[in-house]
Amino acid sequence: MFGVWFWIWVSLAALLLVAEIFTAGFFMLPFGVGAAIAALLAFLDVGLVWQWTAFIAVSVVCFLLLRGFAGRITHDQPVRLGVDRLIGKTGLVTEELTPDSPFGQVRIEREVWRADAPGSGIVTVGTRVVVDRVEGTHLIVHPQE
Repeated sequence: MFGVWFWIWVSLAALLLVAEIFTAGFFMLPFGVGAAIAALLAFLDVGLVWQWTAFIAVSVVCFLLLRGFAGRITHDQPVRLGVDRLIGKTGLVTEELTPDSPFGQVRIEREVWRADAPGSGIVTVGTRVVVDRVEGTHLIVHPQE
């Protein structure tokens, strides 16, 4: 009753639509819709060339439309809160960081923090540093290159 290509398109559409569930960003959905349209054309006994043309055209159009939609609903990384917001920021040494003293001081924006620069030797006052991480109430930094 139904031709071979009808079942191929239906199977492909089902496979792609189910695969979309396991992927992010609406990547498989356009191709699944294209295969469903091609299956409809196969059901209507339209020629194979038109089926392939419809599959490609519908897939491309849906892909382009969904890329814009996916871009709008995809969120950037959440904003860092609390002390984590300091990671990667640049600060200025206000009290020398030395291996002998447990902590010197670093000014980041308007805040002054206790800091340590392990493996950096002596970091003098006025040196720009980058925050690597926060440990308790002090920052682990390294000199900016």
